[in-house]
Amino acid sequence: MRAVIFDWGGTLTPWLTIDYLAAWRSYADVLHPGDADQADRVAAAIHEAEEAAWRLARDEHRAFTIGQVLAAADTVEHDGGFAAYRTFWDQATHTDPDVAPLVQALRDKGLRIGILSSTPWPAAWHEEVLERDGVRDLFHARVWSSDLEYTKPHAAAFRAAMTAVGVEDPADCVYVGDRPYDDISGAKAVGMRAVLVPNSDIPTHQQVPVDVEPDAVVTRLAELEEVVDRWLA
Repeated sequence: MRAVIFDWGGTLTPWLTIDYLAAWRSYADVLHPGDADQADRVAAAIHEAEEAAWRLARDEHRAFTIGQVLAAADTVEHDGGFAAYRTFWDQATHTDPDVAPLVQALRDKGLRIGILSSTPWPAAWHEEVLERDGVRDLFHARVWSSDLEYTKPHAAAFRAAMTAVGVEDPADCVYVGDRPYDDISGAKAVGMRAVLVPNSDIPTHQQVPVDVEPDAVVTRLAELEEVVDRWLA
């Protein structure tokens, strides 16, 4: 074993159910101040476009960006709207307190540590969040699907993360995530070990039945070090 790669949302950050329509309403309110009806229409159009993009990601594993979502909704990109949107989401972006000591312990074992996240957000947003929480530089590499053609569970996404951490053989990698389909089945299909963190209340429409078993299950990230130690022995 040479590397441990983590999912971000629901794994490095504790799961929090978010009202996606309300998030986009915060964006639309900035675009159309004082016009609640128009803000409602714009928010609904963006939400519909984003749901369609996530369905395509689920079914064809195509990555996408927020810019593409807004274009599909015939809506402009707006700095003030993005600021409001990010403020709405801030509640769900805080890094699990277990992350810093765990990642440092894994680094001390000589392991390469990475992130691979399915996200439409620009990489810079994620980097700023990790910097805010003081954990960005603990990771040797961070890969966001908004910079890729394909997202999890596509093998290309996992290979991109492997390349980023400097490991060629998937058998040398462990992937840690909260989604059986995207994370566990994707990692195992490419030849990685996979650890499930089953704490997320994943919406039914985002779930895909999959006949796959993780190599380990942890309910807290702090438990991962013991799992890794067994595999390193």
